[in-house]
Order: sequence, then C-alpha cells, then structure tokens
Amino acid sequence: MTTMNLVLQGPDTSIDTLRRIATLANPARVTELGARAIRCEQVHYSEALRQTIEAAAGPARVDATFIAPGRTLADFKLVAMDMDSTLITIECIDEIADMQGLKPQVAAITEAAMRGELEFSESLTRRVALLAGLDAAALTRVYQERLAISMGGEAMLAQVRAAGLRTLLVSGGFTFFTERLKTRLGLDYTHANVLDIVDGKLTGRVLGGIVDAEEKKRTVERVCADMGIDTSQAIVMGDGANDLRMMSIAGLSVAFRAKPVVREQADVALTYTGLDGLLAILA
Repeated sequence: MTTMNLVLQGPDTSIDTLRRIATLANPARVTELGARAIRCEQVHYSEALRQTIEAAAGPARVDATFIAPGRTLADFKLVAMDMDSTLITIECIDEIADMQGLKPQVAAITEAAMRGELEFSESLTRRVALLAGLDAAALTRVYQERLAISMGGEAMLAQVRAAGLRTLLVSGGFTFFTERLKTRLGLDYTHANVLDIVDGKLTGRVLGGIVDAEEKKRTVERVCADMGIDTSQAIVMGDGANDLRMMSIAGLSVAFRAKPVVREQADVALTYTGLDGLLAILA
C-alpha cells in the first residue's frame, strides 16, 4: 500500500473544517501550515480514499492534494506558467475583442479551444482575424485597466525565487503582455505570439509561428536544456487543453482554476486556493 501525504487547504475554510476532512484519511500526524492549510502525514493512499476525500473537500471549497512525502521546492529548478487565466485572471484576447464589441464571439472560440474541442492554432488564427483594424492602443488599455495577477501569484513567485528556482512564462497569448509582465514580476524567460501591427493598427495576423501546445512543450524543453536540467525538475502550471503537453513532461503538473480535462490529468489541482497553494503542497 502506498503511503502519501495529504495537503488540505482553502481560502474560505477553517482549521476545524480541514481537521474534520483529515480524519477521513486516518493520518499518523497532522501539521498546521498556517490558518487555512494542513498536512496529513503517512496516509495509506487508495483510489477509494481519494474519492472520499474529494467528495468531502469539494463542498467545503477545499483543495485536496496527495503528494509523495518529502517533496519540497528544493527538488525543482524551474516554474513554467501559462499566462491567460493562470498567472493572470483574464484571457487577454477576449478583453482586446471587447474593444471591438466582439467579446462574445471571440470568447466562445477561446472556451472551445481551452476545453480541447478546437485545435489551438486554428482557434487563435480565427480570433486574431476578428481583431483586424483595431487600434493598437487597445492593448495598452487592456494591460492597464483589466489585467490582474491571479490570487497568490506574486507571493508564489517571491517564494520560488527565494528558493532559487527560475521562472518561465510561456503563452498562447501575446508578447505585448508577456514582456510587460516579465519586467513587472522579474521573470527569467517568456515566450508568446507576436501580433502584427501596421500603422498603429492590428492587421488580424500573427507574425511567425504560433505558440500552440507543441511549441509550449518545446519551450519548456529548450529552457530546461539551457539551464542544464531535466524536465523532471520543472513545475508546470496551466489551465487549458493547450497546456497539457508541457504539463506532461513536468516533474509536477499543476492545474489552476482549470478545465475538467486538465484537472483530471494534472498531479495537483488548485481550484479554490491561489497560486501560492503550491507553497503549502511543497512545504
């Protein structure tokens, strides 16, 4: 029988609620990791136990993560993140489209792509084409007025930097935003699509190759090679179907506020806690 640790955490919960759920796992020891997180140690893992814990945790808005004992941030050298709806709260292209009065049409395509129902490159080409003629100043407005870092994002980044990890932002979005976030947040690497802009207006095209699921995976591989590490030393975080390939090569994959297809395949699912929920899991 496999022995695991179980981390329970949630932004709207209490220690009493967490301890109540923990009793279902019959742990050898329970350690408080702050006001809203606990670690249950030496839990005898089974699929039936996982289902029992998740059935109790979901209604309480608690994230439950089974993880091998002893895993810490020190086991890793890189954190790679998707941008839209992962590191930041918005889908940039949907907000850009809103400036054209086209948000519903573009958002519907975005959702289909993130669920895995539409091939990403095709979806991006279709969405960007709808933006033709938009004044490029709209990008600045989206960045200044609508873009926000996801809950716990800055705390997570500060902690992983303090632990000596490097950071990669790899996105099917646009360099206009990734480059600004690189400067703002002190990120080490970024990679994204380049919007074609002529005479201050979007042409409805992307310059060069599209950063799709396979390119995201290759980017993680390239950065790991550049650092001289194996991809098993990378933590990869994402929310949509186009993140699954890069998540599949990671030492730890994290689904953040993710679509069901991503939650089902990830090692860790943070549905209620912020990005800093990673820190409790690897404490």
